[in-house]
Amino acid sequence: MKNIVLLLVLLFMQQSVGFAQEEKNIEYRRNSIYSVMIKHENQKFADTIASVFQFMPVPDKYNDHDLSVKVLSVLSKEVSPTEVESFLNKNGVASRLVSKWFNRDFTNGVCDVELIKERGLYDASEMDKAIALQTQRGKAMLEDAGEELIGNTFVLVNDIKYIDKGERSKTWGSIFKVMGNVAAIVTNNSSYADLGNNVGDITESYKGFKVKIYTHLYQLVWDEETAMTFYERMYTDTPDSEKHDAMELYRDKFKLKYVGSQLSDGSTTSFLGIKEDEPRLMVRKACQRALDDNVANLQKNYEAFKVKVPLLNVAPLTAQIGKKEGITEKSRFEVLEIQEKEGRTVYKRVGVIRPMSNLIWDNRFMAVEEKAEGASLKYTTFKKVSGGDFYPGMLIREIK
Repeated sequence: MKNIVLLLVLLFMQQSVGFAQEEKNIEYRRNSIYSVMIKHENQKFADTIASVFQFMPVPDKYNDHDLSVKVLSVLSKEVSPTEVESFLNKNGVASRLVSKWFNRDFTNGVCDVELIKERGLYDASEMDKAIALQTQRGKAMLEDAGEELIGNTFVLVNDIKYIDKGERSKTWGSIFKVMGNVAAIVTNNSSYADLGNNVGDITESYKGFKVKIYTHLYQLVWDEETAMTFYERMYTDTPDSEKHDAMELYRDKFKLKYVGSQLSDGSTTSFLGIKEDEPRLMVRKACQRALDDNVANLQKNYEAFKVKVPLLNVAPLTAQIGKKEGITEKSRFEVLEIQEKEGRTVYKRVGVIRPMSNLIWDNRFMAVEEKAEGASLKYTTFKKVSGGDFYPGMLIREIK
């Protein structure tokens, strides 16, 4: 078991390194995600799914804002969004997400804005000086960070269930074996029987594995009242027992709001490229594909959750976004120019583009191994629908 886990880790690291080598270093602000799963203890494959989930990274178009708890174990068969929200509130998840943003030391309450400066792409010395002097510029930067970064923190709660299709798979496995034996008799060629038996064994072992994932999306509430309460009563850059205690006292003041849910049964997942001795990789692929489907659909359905991705080049127009994000030839994207107005970041729409049907990158997990169309690409190529001159670094965002 340890050897299998090690091989998986090495595989994922190798894929990550390969991807990084192709990616241009264009920095931009991303939304942040804490991704967690619900494990149904009495369900078949529950432990395997939970262990595989630990290897599934936060979607790469978002910042990783994970907390220490990644798996929530339950005994019940069904968990509603309301029950999930109740659990998140009861355990102070919203306040913990805020604490992570400010690198808060739970022993003495000391905070800093290093993560905000890093993810917000602020000039560190300029921000430190503006905040220290309590200037209007400093206030604007904190408000900008709150709106652009902290307020765009999301929690993905993934309720993952195994769909038992074992009996159906065994039936189809038997059919393949019989067909192979009949073909061998008719043609007097034993290779057909061997082929039928091999296909049948694979079908019985793996092809019946499916998961159903309900993904519930929540957003951190970071309005003016919440921000003011935090900065005035809890934020301190030196040890302060009163402000330390205030955080514990006011944890229930921080909230998450329910945005929406999405269901995927992974019905279109292919297991091509997975060998017979890689069952955990098959579980990973089933879970990853279903979860990616949910994230892509949540992006399409909820404005706040949409991602912005930079243009890599303009001749041709390319961006590192693809089928994992749900792109099809019918997709349309607005092109945004980043501007600053009174210390705040604003986005001006300067055009519209669409993907070229035969040049859409298949960046889904293991698309290369299954030889999927577009998997050999490194980006999606677009065609201009409207607008003037574009330049690399402009952001694109999907529109309906």
